[in-house]
Amino acid sequence: MSMTLTTLLAIAGGVVLAGVVGHGAWTARKAGPKRALPPAQEEPHFGDSATPAQPVDPVLGDLPRPVDPLDVTMPAVARPQRRPSARIDALIDAIATITLEAPVTGDLALQHQPGSRRAGTKPFQIEGLNAFSGDWELPTPGQRYSEFQAGVKLANRAGALNEIEYSEFVQKIQVFADGLGGFAQFPDMLDVVSRARELDQFAAGHDAQLALLLRARSASWTPGFVLQAAQRHGFVAGALPGRLVLPSAEEGAPPVLTLSYDAQAALADDPDAQSLRELTLALDVPQTPAEAEPFASWQEAARALGRDLEAEVCDDRGQVLGLHAFAAIDAELRKLYEALAARDLAAGSPAARRLFS
Repeated sequence: MSMTLTTLLAIAGGVVLAGVVGHGAWTARKAGPKRALPPAQEEPHFGDSATPAQPVDPVLGDLPRPVDPLDVTMPAVARPQRRPSARIDALIDAIATITLEAPVTGDLALQHQPGSRRAGTKPFQIEGLNAFSGDWELPTPGQRYSEFQAGVKLANRAGALNEIEYSEFVQKIQVFADGLGGFAQFPDMLDVVSRARELDQFAAGHDAQLALLLRARSASWTPGFVLQAAQRHGFVAGALPGRLVLPSAEEGAPPVLTLSYDAQAALADDPDAQSLRELTLALDVPQTPAEAEPFASWQEAARALGRDLEAEVCDDRGQVLGLHAFAAIDAELRKLYEALAARDLAAGSPAARRLFS
């Protein structure tokens, strides 16, 4: 369920581009790959006063009424105010509720949790309502919970939640509820599956993962040379081999951009002996807020890396991308951001990040 670069440009006026996912072969030149310079040798880059109360003689009618010890109302113990969950959202989850006769401990809840919190390709989460704080939270030892809820994602990039996946979810949550002596209630399967299909259809038409290629004009590069060039523009090594990322300014958020190359070259015994001629620069649109201007970052990173690496910026067909192509994509992305926000799935929101994953 992703909108490719090709689709965006075709909508904008017939310019044929594509979200790049492959690595085409490139004929090697006689010149050897460019290598990273030692740190000390790397070339620099410029870019009214109160009146005292008077004593008053009491009159009989002013005397306080004796208190009847049987006429005393004990103060009620206030329940903590419920706070909304940060992990489960009715917009993108099917939610089951588990009621209890009495609060249970987090230790008991953890003891009865399913070994895997997935139903097919759909993840689900179990939360307890903390009896003291009123927060929905993941079960924690030493805490007490007055009820529980479980939410399974209606759709993700693997597709819509289907009947088999929902049945697996129901079975796992029922076993969990039985272990706590609780009563589980589930939404109707037909309604859940219908909602899942509708949400998946919307997401399929409003997903965008943009990617372009950086192809060497002449000399190839070693992985170290690529890393050295990318670091000058804010990229750092990612968790996966052959993957560099431009981190988000928001702590814990997904990276804004990814720059990737052949993982086998990154895993080689001698990476400096590897020769690279092609890199992929990608932007996962729903993962970053529009206010952060990720498209501008993508475009600027492409230009800067193309300059430093002496590479052409092109699509997967080898067609060079000019200013007109970037402008067309930008115009279509603005419409996409508006449509996502209108559905309460603004790009970069927790719900959008969970849906488009």
